[in-house]
Amino acid sequence: MTPFIFHGMVRRLSALIKKEFRQLVRDKSNLMVGLGLPAVLILIFGYGITLDVKNVPLAVVSQSPSAVSQQMIEAVDGSPYITVKQVASQQAAKELISSHQAGGMLYIPPDFAPQLSAGTAKVQLLVNGGDQSRAQALLAYVNGAVNLWLQKQGLAGGSGGVTVVDRIWFNAANSSTWYLVPGLIVLIMTLVGAFLTALVMAREWERGTLESLFVTPVHPVEILLAKIVPYFCVGMVGLVMCLAAARFLFHVPVQGSLWLVMGSGMLYMLVSLALGLLISAATKNQFVASQVALLASFLPAMMLSGFMFDLRNVPRAINVVGHMLPATYFMELVKTLFLAGDHWPTIIKNGTVLAVYAVLLLGLAVRVTRKRLD
Repeated sequence: MTPFIFHGMVRRLSALIKKEFRQLVRDKSNLMVGLGLPAVLILIFGYGITLDVKNVPLAVVSQSPSAVSQQMIEAVDGSPYITVKQVASQQAAKELISSHQAGGMLYIPPDFAPQLSAGTAKVQLLVNGGDQSRAQALLAYVNGAVNLWLQKQGLAGGSGGVTVVDRIWFNAANSSTWYLVPGLIVLIMTLVGAFLTALVMAREWERGTLESLFVTPVHPVEILLAKIVPYFCVGMVGLVMCLAAARFLFHVPVQGSLWLVMGSGMLYMLVSLALGLLISAATKNQFVASQVALLASFLPAMMLSGFMFDLRNVPRAINVVGHMLPATYFMELVKTLFLAGDHWPTIIKNGTVLAVYAVLLLGLAVRVTRKRLD
């Protein structure tokens, strides 16, 4: 290759590279994907993913007024992985477990002290099996704390002085499937509602179909409702399929009302559809809409809603972000209905939050669409 030809190639290549850099700077969506997406992913995966189980609230019911029982409670509370909440009755402890304010209950019987002297003492540990990894960790932590206390007391036989009789609630089969399948329903409905709706609406914007409708007497609200209804029906069919698979393929019981499961699913589907419509109305581009929907709905629902990791084990800021997501409330609601039953305080709290999100997001979608029409 002669120097003249090489110089010409370098000049042309330099001009093309400059052109591409200018195009990259002008196209904000490419910069968002190239710089924003990695930043968001590293934050979500770095702070949102944790395999540690710590600061698990444990309700303790002690009917033994002895000093040794209090010493054992203090030893359990001294574990960096357990936070003890002493309550007066088993019913109060069960309420804490049902409302997800405690991961389990430690019950100390009235005759604990004399049984300990005889080497036959027993305490009962009940754990919430809705999260299998968390339940197994709590079992190990309590047993470890009790064993360590016994050794410090100089009791022979280590754990032979106290037997921890454990029982798992809300997951009689002790299967991770019972915990994962309800969470998968949340992810599937998020994907169908927010992700697909954002893409379909954005495609209509790109093709100019919506502009053709806007010159007719059709109101923007009517257009949005027409977009919602078909995908709402698809989402409901998907929910029924998920429920059938959960019951007949994976044998996950539904302890609560099936009608409440369907009703909460309808409410969350409206939230997801409204989020998808809002994204599409704001972006009007399939590529940008797909990336925004991925970052605003599916990834957060998978990583920060409590599906994979307990939000109490993540940094405070990530916990706050997680509780800003509609998926977090539907996740808690659907798992409660599946595994614990009709716990009305949880149903009312999460259902109210989802209803507020549905009204807010639908209102924003209508407003943004109307603004773009002006």
